[in-house]
Amino acid sequence: MFSRNNKKPKIDKEQLALFEEAKARVKQKKRLFQHFVLFLVGSVFLILANVVLGFGKDFYIFGIDWFVFAIVVWAFVFVVHFCRVWLLHTFMGPKWEAKELERLVAKQQKRIAALQEKVEQDYPLPETKEKKEMYLPGVEDEKPPLL
Repeated sequence: MFSRNNKKPKIDKEQLALFEEAKARVKQKKRLFQHFVLFLVGSVFLILANVVLGFGKDFYIFGIDWFVFAIVVWAFVFVVHFCRVWLLHTFMGPKWEAKELERLVAKQQKRIAALQEKVEQDYPLPETKEKKEMYLPGVEDEKPPLL
């Protein structure tokens, strides 16, 4: 408690990245389950609003009650959310992102190397064996002082 050797355990970058990814994944799943509960409660509310309270009883979309249409659209949004969390994350997760990033960086480096080579071929630098002295106008040929 009062010792001078209070050493906190250090987490390396890989473990920290894994922890952050796990934390983000848990947050995704939590939001999906919250969306599902909200979808169920909202669907029941829409049905009760139409059937019991008579809200929009004479309003139809494509010959279907409005609440059915609203629930179907909401279900589609939920299915898309489900696919993003459970299906797309499987094969487009952080490992895929890292691999894709490495591939794109390597591709960009190849392009840069090819452009550099082309520039060197098209506009070669003159090779000089002598060291050229810099000319400064208004300065006489003076030798620098020796230290």
